[in-house]
Amino acid sequence: MVVKEFEGKNEKEAIDRAIEELGLDRNEIDFEIVEAKKPGILFRGGKVKIRVHLLDEGEAEEEEPGLEDGPPREQRAPRRRSEGGAANGEFETKVVDFTRGLLDRMGFPAEITVSFREEGRLGLDIESDGSGILIGKQGKTLEAMQFIVNLAAGRLGGETTRIVLDTQDYRSRRERALVRMANQVAEQVRRGRDSQLLEPLNPFERRLIHTSLARYGDIETMSEGDGLYKRIRVIWRGDRDGNREE
Repeated sequence: MVVKEFEGKNEKEAIDRAIEELGLDRNEIDFEIVEAKKPGILFRGGKVKIRVHLLDEGEAEEEEPGLEDGPPREQRAPRRRSEGGAANGEFETKVVDFTRGLLDRMGFPAEITVSFREEGRLGLDIESDGSGILIGKQGKTLEAMQFIVNLAAGRLGGETTRIVLDTQDYRSRRERALVRMANQVAEQVRRGRDSQLLEPLNPFERRLIHTSLARYGDIETMSEGDGLYKRIRVIWRGDRDGNREE
């Protein structure tokens, strides 16, 4: 996750600066306001500072599963990916041992294998009788463990390597379920010509929803809330020229 800050006289100006510098659309930006000063006698101009949460290159690449119905993806150079298995080398061995030890201390003995290797990314698969508990509600427990493992990996010599934890193919299943849910909600919003608010999602999941629903000409998506977990509002907007059907 990459975090950048932008300032402006008001929220709109700060967002516009972020959009211009990052080259993203408005719906691709998730931000939180970290400072807001109103104009006053001593402080003549207003000031708003926003913090933008960006997916790093590895996280952006993970959007591929489940997007068959989405808009055409831009051409990308193929990634070099090798199949996993046993840990290879000192770094992988240390990360696998750390992950196994973490799970042991949590009371969930597990077998850890390398699921894939890519430039800047290493996938670890967890096989445990407690996989359901390790995933947690909406995958939050798995995300928390992944955060801890990545902190440890940085201290073990893998500062530029992102560790991706998975168990029982949860991540692919979650992505497919989110895309199905998003399309169902979009159709409901179309029929009702209203809006619906989705459950709180992490930045990667929100990007997945925004991208999946971009193909609808009469649907708009907007993130609402503060912090890492925000909710997406799916809104009926008529056609892309702003004309609403009567």
